[in-house]
Amino acid sequence: MNTPFSPPLYMQRYQFVVDYVQTYRPRKVIDLGCAECCLLGKLKFHRDCVQLLVGVDINADSLLKRRRLLAPLMSDYLQPSIGPLTIELYQGSVTEREPCTRGFDLVTCVELIEHLELAEVESFSEVVFGYMAPGAVIISTPNSEFNPLLPGLRGFRNYDHKFEWTRAEFQAWAHRVCREHGYSVQFTGVGESFDCWTDVGFCTQIGVFQRNYDETNWSMTTTEHLEPSVYRLLYRVVYPSLCDNNIYQKTLVNEVLYEAQRLRQEWLQKNIDSNNNTHVHSYPSVEAEHRGAEGGADEQLPVYQQGGTICVPLSSVWSRPRVRGLCGTLHRLREILLDDSLMRLNADGTVLILPAVDDDEDEDEEEDKEDKDEEVKTASDVAENVKEDWDEELTSFGNV
Repeated sequence: MNTPFSPPLYMQRYQFVVDYVQTYRPRKVIDLGCAECCLLGKLKFHRDCVQLLVGVDINADSLLKRRRLLAPLMSDYLQPSIGPLTIELYQGSVTEREPCTRGFDLVTCVELIEHLELAEVESFSEVVFGYMAPGAVIISTPNSEFNPLLPGLRGFRNYDHKFEWTRAEFQAWAHRVCREHGYSVQFTGVGESFDCWTDVGFCTQIGVFQRNYDETNWSMTTTEHLEPSVYRLLYRVVYPSLCDNNIYQKTLVNEVLYEAQRLRQEWLQKNIDSNNNTHVHSYPSVEAEHRGAEGGADEQLPVYQQGGTICVPLSSVWSRPRVRGLCGTLHRLREILLDDSLMRLNADGTVLILPAVDDDEDEDEEEDKEDKDEEVKTASDVAENVKEDWDEELTSFGNV
């Protein structure tokens, strides 16, 4: 069925949840009826607040097929986030009580409730609002009053829908749930009506439920995350983050090495000519080194050469915002680097020591010189004897 909405209605529903997460910053989010994991795939990028993402669906095959969408990207390993993120997928029914679903900040049910039998809606209400008791619940469902405006629609919007509520029916159910379980609700929606049909409401109606906290239930959302006892765990992935000490140290060392090599290269370009003759030697005094070590980024010392090494003051490296953000203080940076076998520092840990010439540069120059004549000869031979056989190569791939 074609709809006149742009962006498509399903994207507007997902964006509504994303906007809510960006505003209220829940740490633990569970999506009931997550189906193809599209919403989870969007929320995994909000790691500045979300630390635990859980999806639940009765269809195990659908979850197993789509779990790849939730796997970490290469960039997640190259630049780990500050906060942790764990994603889990469970096979289970939203009418069953599962202890590991308690204690969440936000429960989302996007186009789920209409797939339940009306008798199951009562169990669903008790499980979500009574047993799970999250801090907030977002429920979206079709507004049947809008159906006459949808081109070509006859009956319900989906063959699996057991019912579709009017605004009055949805609101009556929502208010009863609030009275029974201690919530308040606000109604909104996505998919605005068009032309003169402004009295039918949104195409998708949404209820945003907020728990009325008091002294007896305030600690519910801090409940420790448990292992499942009713649901079946299908997938779990823990994203790399700086909360892992090994990842933190590797990330910090890589940033330090990158910045130190950059400063080294800058110095070499300025002070060594094409014949590898050094024009400038700059040796800061011992007192200056200590001032730089204690003064931080406000008093950066110059890079200098000492024998066959390039010396990069640690204070200059620490001035890089990324390095400073990772370690906090110059003293802490020095302590971490002194314990790392990849780093070579001077006796008091104030200067990084790098080779003036990379180990493989001399070998590369000799090899280049020896191979130069042979490369020219080989290139000439290839140019004379090359055969253009594109047709044969393309044929081997079939029809592309």
